[in-house]
Amino acid sequence: MSVESSVRRAGNSAWLDRAARVGLAGRGLLYLTVAVLAAGIATGRSGQPADKQGAVQALADTRVGTVVLVVLVGGFVGLALWQATEAAWGRRDERDDTKRTAKRAASAGKALLYLVLSATTASILLGRSSGGGDGGEQEQTWTARLLALPAGRLLVGAVGLGVIGLGGWLVFRGVRRKFEKHLDTGSVPASMRDVTTWGGMIGHSARGVVVGLIGLLLVKAAVDYDAEEAQGLDGTLRTLAEQPFGKVLLLLAAAGLAAFGLTCFVEARYRRL
Repeated sequence: MSVESSVRRAGNSAWLDRAARVGLAGRGLLYLTVAVLAAGIATGRSGQPADKQGAVQALADTRVGTVVLVVLVGGFVGLALWQATEAAWGRRDERDDTKRTAKRAASAGKALLYLVLSATTASILLGRSSGGGDGGEQEQTWTARLLALPAGRLLVGAVGLGVIGLGGWLVFRGVRRKFEKHLDTGSVPASMRDVTTWGGMIGHSARGVVVGLIGLLLVKAAVDYDAEEAQGLDGTLRTLAEQPFGKVLLLLAAAGLAAFGLTCFVEARYRRL
């Protein structure tokens, strides 16, 4: 049996399908938790950082935290393996070779991100990591390293513009309802279709806006030659809260991220894998 056929069989296996769906639901749970933490920042009741690591730590602190984290680790590994199989041979429904190659590269990146997320979750589960640190510390460290390179400001600025572009694409994907092409919409109950559509549009767009703001802060770090300007999700949300009408804007962002979290649950049930 060839390597390619083995990978295809793994990608089509029932166990990987179930694990990936658990992972999609786990991603939804994380975004719902991030939304709650972001709302806590807006109302002055912030605790854990409003990012994925803070969300994992917040879930770990619940009564059933150990069980939840074990399930999340398994689900994220399932998502990573699913994306790895997509990267290995691409989606069979994509005929354009250029798009197919781009999507395979994107799947490889997602596989790596889910592996990192599963490792982070596992480290918190084993008590080796705390989610209570500075949400932007890693971003500032990497930004400082890039700024120290020749043409570092151009590199950081280019990365920032790329992140802004990603945010814009996510907004476009939400507004144009591109997310629906991956859903088995015919199986969605009629009573849920409007909620699924509007929730997806709002959720994907809100996520895109937040990603775009992260990119904007990276560009500002390049312009000001100051790594401390770079922020992750938590730092970006806190920066948003400091703006005029920031608390209102942050509550709106939290609502949008919650909508995206709910959309992930819909994907867990109805996405074509």
